[in-house]
Parts: sequence; C-alpha cells; structure tokens
Amino acid sequence: MEKVKDKKILIVDDEPEIRMMVERFLRKEGFFRVYTAEDCASALSICRRDKPDIAILDVMLPDGDGFTLLSSIREFSDLPVLFLSACGEDADRLLGLGLGADDYMVKPFLPRELVLRLMAILRRVYSSPVTEYLAVFRLGERTTIDLDSAVVRNDQRELPLTAKEHAILAKLYENRGRIVTNDALCQAVWGDDSYGYENTLMVHIRRVREKIEQDPSNPIHLLTVRGLGYKLLVKEKA
Repeated sequence: MEKVKDKKILIVDDEPEIRMMVERFLRKEGFFRVYTAEDCASALSICRRDKPDIAILDVMLPDGDGFTLLSSIREFSDLPVLFLSACGEDADRLLGLGLGADDYMVKPFLPRELVLRLMAILRRVYSSPVTEYLAVFRLGERTTIDLDSAVVRNDQRELPLTAKEHAILAKLYENRGRIVTNDALCQAVWGDDSYGYENTLMVHIRRVREKIEQDPSNPIHLLTVRGLGYKLLVKEKA
C-alpha cells in the first residue's frame, strides 16, 4: 500500500478559518496533498478533476448540504468520507452514516483526534485485510477494540476513543501480556514532554477502563502492576 500520508485529502467547509486550521494541522502532521473547497460545486469539481482519496465534509454549505453532496459524489466515486459538522443531533449523525460516511465528528473538535480518525479510515480502506485484522482485538466475550476505527464495541454500543485513550491502548496492545511502565506509556501519549504526567495518566487509564471493563473498579483486562505500570490481557479475535 502507498504510505497513508501520500493520500489526497479534500476539506469542504464554508468557514475559511476551519479550512485553514484543518489544512495547517494536516500539513504539520505530514500530509502534503491537501485540497480545499467552500461549497458543493467546488467540491464536486475537485472530486472529478483531482480524485481525492478521502473527503472531510461540513454539513451546512452555502449552495446545499453535505448529505446531498455525499449523494452526488457517490454517483461517480466511493471515496471514504468523514463528516465534520456543528450539527450534533443523533438524526444528523445517523443520516450521514446511513448515506455511507465512514465517520462523523462534531464541532468543536480536537485537531489531533481528527487526524487519528482520518488515519484510521485511510488505513482501514487502503490497507490490506491482514493489517486491518491485526488492529482489531477482543477483551472477553463482550468487548471488541478496533484501533483502526478508534472505537470500543461493547454490548452493541460503540464508544469512541479519544486521542490519548487510543495512544494508551495502542501501546498496551503492542506489548500485550507484558508490563508497560508508566514512563513508557507517558512517552507514547505525550512524547518528549511526558515528564510529570503520571497522575494524568492515571485519569486516562480510569477512563479507558470505563469503556473496556465490565466493572472498572475491579479490572480483569487492564491491570495495574504496582510500582511499575500496566498490563493488558487480550483474547485475540477469532
């Protein structure tokens, strides 16, 4: 597969500040083939001419809406789509997903989380089946964690992971069955500025447990190893 950051990304939003912020952050993260549009007509023209690999669509646009735009795109392209909208009602989210969108984020949003979700979609769509398979694992009989999609599926519920929760689980899964020290986890989440974040890490670990454990107060999957760090016990997906 081509490198994920070689993919062409289209940003469609009528607010110049949003377009510029998202484009700037994507370029900072290493994406360099970024296109922008402020309305449906421009977006359709770019889709036909430049054939982007993924689109980030706003819902409210000056000459229509993102849902209609997605339907028009689907007439000639099956490119993956992530909605980024101020419309946070369940009905809007379900409509977008029902039309074939791959994800739906609500404004205001964290740029880092947007990039994580975008990369998850790109890996899922453009990676080989083996790569996708390895990013999905089970904890017990009821819980499945999909790192590509950054979600936890539990009892027919789907819980999104924040950027930091995703980084924690990715590091623990990479070292599943083994102790991961507090320092190593902080480094994975906060990078070179990780010093002094151990107490904050505990807060994020608690939130992760609330999503993956049946009884977060008595965890059986994400275990604390006193004085050292944490360990993730995994049942691989069959």
